[in-house]
Amino acid sequence: MAERSTKPYLIRAIHEWCSDSNLTPYLSVRVNAGTRVPAEYVKNGEIVLNVSYDSTHRLTIGNDVIQFAARFNGVSRECSIPVEAVTGIFARENGQGLFFPHEAAATEGGASPSPSEPEPPASPATNGGKPRLQVIK
Repeated sequence: MAERSTKPYLIRAIHEWCSDSNLTPYLSVRVNAGTRVPAEYVKNGEIVLNVSYDSTHRLTIGNDVIQFAARFNGVSRECSIPVEAVTGIFARENGQGLFFPHEAAATEGGASPSPSEPEPPASPATNGGKPRLQVIK
């Protein structure tokens, strides 16, 4: 039996913590072939999305995929993000959250970026673009 990833459980936990704390959960995503997001908002192969309950409709954080509808410039768009593509989830207000190491192996429906692809810009919550764990009190 294959070992289950803790990643979707951690994403759900940080999302719940943000919601309970009246903070805005943001999802950092490395866009790949299996990621459905508005392409015009992708910068350097990455997109950062507000995934609060107020900003999304029908949000589902599953073990394999995160799905929701959201408005982009006033237009409702369906988004589908493979959990493997998530690089972090954090609170907009204070940057606290979790960032995940890049998963080198491609899975069904997704392609891993080539080694020559530049790293995405660091979010305000990262330490120079390197993933880190931060204790949330």
